[in-house]
Amino acid sequence: MTFKSGFVNIIGRPNAGKSTLMNALIGERLSIITPKAQTTRHRIIGILNGDDHQIVFSDTPGIIKNPAYKLQESMNQFIEGTFQDADVFLFLADIAQNPSLEDVPQQVLDSGIPIILAINKIDTSNQQVVEQRVTEWHKIIPTAEVYPVSAVAKFNLESLLIRIKHHLKEGERFYEKDQLTDRSERFFVTEIIREKILLNYQKEIPYSVEVVVEEFKEEEKIVRITAVIYVSRESQKGIVIGHQGAALKKTSTEARISIEAFLSKKVFLVMNVKVSKDWRDSDRQLKRFGYL
Repeated sequence: MTFKSGFVNIIGRPNAGKSTLMNALIGERLSIITPKAQTTRHRIIGILNGDDHQIVFSDTPGIIKNPAYKLQESMNQFIEGTFQDADVFLFLADIAQNPSLEDVPQQVLDSGIPIILAINKIDTSNQQVVEQRVTEWHKIIPTAEVYPVSAVAKFNLESLLIRIKHHLKEGERFYEKDQLTDRSERFFVTEIIREKILLNYQKEIPYSVEVVVEEFKEEEKIVRITAVIYVSRESQKGIVIGHQGAALKKTSTEARISIEAFLSKKVFLVMNVKVSKDWRDSDRQLKRFGYL
């Protein structure tokens, strides 16, 4: 039996559904998902293992054309990293997005690496628009193989996977057979908390927040976790906490429930809020938070 393996790097504009697609392809909820753009900040690896293949998917932040902070510059650097090790580029476009060559990084076009272009969210459109988008993208990137899909409805994902496997090379596993990701449980706890913040707070707050797990103590029947929510300004601290602590309590409760489901264990979660002034433009803080 021939064994094939490779890196499939998912790229595209913010909110195209990259995280939803990777989760659906590997069958596990690794990347957090919210309706807000720029939900994903890091490069997150998801590993699909089979008897004759290992596909290493990379979920990346959306491409930010005009970064406003050093944080966003760092997020773009994570995307730059995916140009170096890809065996297949999986470019994701929203069905509502007007096709444009400007949205496709030149490094991808010049790489000579196979490009599979998935048009996502077709469940929100109609057949005429889908056919129109397929034709438009074929004209813009003639070398790309175009697949209409719905990551949410899991439509046409099997065909997409078959085509991805076709492009993989013969080789060994890069990771252990039962490994799903290269990230730690602590990392996913911070992501779950950040997901609840994105869902519960509006305007600038979710984008001004970073989460750090200071304690992760696993006991026989319970995991004790202490996390700190860092905000950029003193005024944001009160908003995150809310009147008599109500907003923070709601976020903490929702996060604890999701963390328990992720860890399959009872969780005791303590969350505090601290100010790290203008951390999004601080090299020292960005390094501390794992962006540099």
